[in-house]
Amino acid sequence: MAKGIDPKAVRRRVEEEGFEAVWRESASYVPTPKKRQRITAGKRGTAHPLFDLIQRMRQSFIDLGFVEVSNPMMVDENEIYKQYGPEAPIILDRCYFLATLPRPDIGLSQIKSREIENCGVELTETKIGRLQRVLRDYKRGEIEPDDLVEKFSEALEVPDVTAILVISRVFPEFASLKPEPTTLTLRSHITTAWFLTLQAVQHRMELPIKLFNVDIRFRREQREDATHLRVHHAASCVVMDEEVDVALGEEITKYMLEPMGFEKFRFVRKKVTSKYYTPEMEYEGFIYHPGMSSWIEIVNYGLYNPIALARYDLEHPVLNVGIGVERVAMALHGEDDVRRLVYPQFYTELSLSDSEIAEMIRYNREPQTAEGKKIRDWIIAKAIEYADAQGPCEILAYDGTVLGKKVKVYLCEAEAAAKLLGAAARNQVYIYDGNIVGVPPEGVEDVKIMTEAKAKGIATKINYLDGIASLAAAEMEEAVKTDRKEVNVRIKIVNSPRDVNMRISEVVRRYVTGKRKKITITGPVFIGIRAKIAD
Repeated sequence: MAKGIDPKAVRRRVEEEGFEAVWRESASYVPTPKKRQRITAGKRGTAHPLFDLIQRMRQSFIDLGFVEVSNPMMVDENEIYKQYGPEAPIILDRCYFLATLPRPDIGLSQIKSREIENCGVELTETKIGRLQRVLRDYKRGEIEPDDLVEKFSEALEVPDVTAILVISRVFPEFASLKPEPTTLTLRSHITTAWFLTLQAVQHRMELPIKLFNVDIRFRREQREDATHLRVHHAASCVVMDEEVDVALGEEITKYMLEPMGFEKFRFVRKKVTSKYYTPEMEYEGFIYHPGMSSWIEIVNYGLYNPIALARYDLEHPVLNVGIGVERVAMALHGEDDVRRLVYPQFYTELSLSDSEIAEMIRYNREPQTAEGKKIRDWIIAKAIEYADAQGPCEILAYDGTVLGKKVKVYLCEAEAAAKLLGAAARNQVYIYDGNIVGVPPEGVEDVKIMTEAKAKGIATKINYLDGIASLAAAEMEEAVKTDRKEVNVRIKIVNSPRDVNMRISEVVRRYVTGKRKKITITGPVFIGIRAKIAD
């Protein structure tokens, strides 16, 4: 197993020596790669179901002739008042307001100058002048926070570590800053941004103007639960035209969702209309969720109110449709908790199927050259052919070359009356109900787990003999490269996967032991492989 970073050791050292001291030497904790890593096309990855759905929705909008836009995510509270009128204060209660840290007005007194010198900095008039300019430019916003340490370092002609020390010890003003609220909000619905976008494009695009945006919105929920998240997605669109029928909202919703297999819809006019919609022109739609045996709201649509349109100088009626992506995904995947769907890494336990476990088991070392692979294959063939040969015996398995050097490979058994191969040498690895079991080709009738694994489990391509032959062939390749003259591989009793050159992913190990399943890779193999190498 590769040596990784020891979190406990790192934390302990930081507590004892401080962040900066450990940070300067932290490269020593990063393992040095044995070989250069390369990005290559290999096993296909997996997509998150939510973003798969978002892509399908984007394509559906495009197929309907809508143009995709990116809407502002930060909106001033004034826009909420323009759209909602007297309802705005209530709506703002569900919004997140943004705050920023003020830029401190910091002077450079004689006391601070002495404190800087106590940090090991030799001050001069030139350095003081440069530092004063840095503080002034930072206050004016001409220096970004990310660049401040670098500017301090340049002004004082010291390393960045010393610059950080000066900032932390001499200028507590930075640490004592408190966020100050602004009037900017994170949009709680994409509608807020549509008015701004429509205002910008209404005289630049021909009617009908059809726009869509599948993106996130933020709600200041009191808590997150099975059906509520503070950050979630909406598939939102607007249609501006000289005449727009509100019934188009139902048609768009069905066009988006029917191809996904949804058949049961319910659309009702809302009893209380939001103020940015025209009275009695707001609807909500539901789909049936089989997993929850209930109807769930997934869409809201309506015609914007002429008052709100007028405040943005919009001259034509506008239909807005907003579909809750997470709600649709829940119904699509039969999930009754949106948190498990969106954040499975936090809200679900790891679950591995037998086939997934099988994919994460492989040989630890394998031959890389064509000659090495030939040696492996000949070892396997000769071992099977002479499996019952009585010791002491020596069988020539290969006589040829590896990387230009002559190599002779023998299968050996030194003990009298012992067979060349032990009873477990041809065991194959099966995965059954989360257990990893080495199963002989025959004679397992009395062992329940082996019988069931063979009958119902997943047979991997891993077996003891192949693993040992692969290890021996890889050892021979390495011996040729390092000028060794002999290789000896002797496996008697197998007690662990490592004994048969088998590597089990750490993910699988943790999963199997956590589920109290078993890894049973044991048995007598008694195989000896010897190679002689000559120039």
